[in-house]
Amino acid sequence: MTDLLTIGETMVSLRTARPMRLGGDAHLSIAGSESNVAIGVSRLGHQVAWLGAVGNDEPGRLIQRTLRAEGVDTSWLRFSDESFTGFIAFDQPSHDITRVSYHRRGSAGSTLTSAECLTALQAASPRLLHVTGITPALSGSTRAAVLDVVRAASDSDVRVSLDVNYRARLWSRTEATALRELLPYVHTVFASDDELDILTDASEPVRDLLTSGTAEVVVTAGGKGARAHTEAGTIHRPALPVTVVDSIGAGDAFVSGYLSATLDNLSPESRLDRATTSGAFCVTATGDWESLPTRTDLTLLTHSQGTALR
Repeated sequence: MTDLLTIGETMVSLRTARPMRLGGDAHLSIAGSESNVAIGVSRLGHQVAWLGAVGNDEPGRLIQRTLRAEGVDTSWLRFSDESFTGFIAFDQPSHDITRVSYHRRGSAGSTLTSAECLTALQAASPRLLHVTGITPALSGSTRAAVLDVVRAASDSDVRVSLDVNYRARLWSRTEATALRELLPYVHTVFASDDELDILTDASEPVRDLLTSGTAEVVVTAGGKGARAHTEAGTIHRPALPVTVVDSIGAGDAFVSGYLSATLDNLSPESRLDRATTSGAFCVTATGDWESLPTRTDLTLLTHSQGTALR
């Protein structure tokens, strides 16, 4: 049995350490919220599968190879002859500002269908299904696919998690309220403070989500840490004191730690602890997923900064 199945678009990424318009060296890798989570959970010792579509091109092969190298099952990856692999660029106009440019409209990832998602769900038989608010924003077919697969997962007693992950370049906040149709099938919601109004109009959004059937509402607040809300109460964990190099991917790292601890049947407190630790690892180096921890790495941040392990 697969522990976790994630569904979404992964793109090829290019990073430069200065404004891209100036040219120069660039780092080639991959990026995608769902595949970042897949890599993070895989590194923490779980069986993980990722479903997506890429172009039948070299960027698509890079995505397949990278995920396989990270222990992620790509059995249901589709190569498209009609569409291209999406592309994302990161550059730095200032030393502490990262600018993101997308080239994904009409990409293979936006052609994902309900049929292939349902096939993967049935074949993988996962304990957890993780989706984000990015995939439904890509196209009408991906929105329908996400709705169909979370409904089917819920009907099969597969626990579903949703990371709101709002992207203003993909859809407006009003359009993003379409995510509300997923809520009846979602067990765990991940959102930042400023994303909760996408899911509900209530003056007390967390309370409204919990009373409407969501079992866990996990709210992240960057350097202020995170809170996990359930009917049993609220738990807070501060962010770990680390030097932030690059915050891109920190939310996905947090989610991967939380889901890993969920798979290990840990307490709510321990789930938040692993989540904040994974997030801290991510921000200490450049890249969406490259610095995500393995299970043996998790205690390293208990050492003071500058420690040499000999």
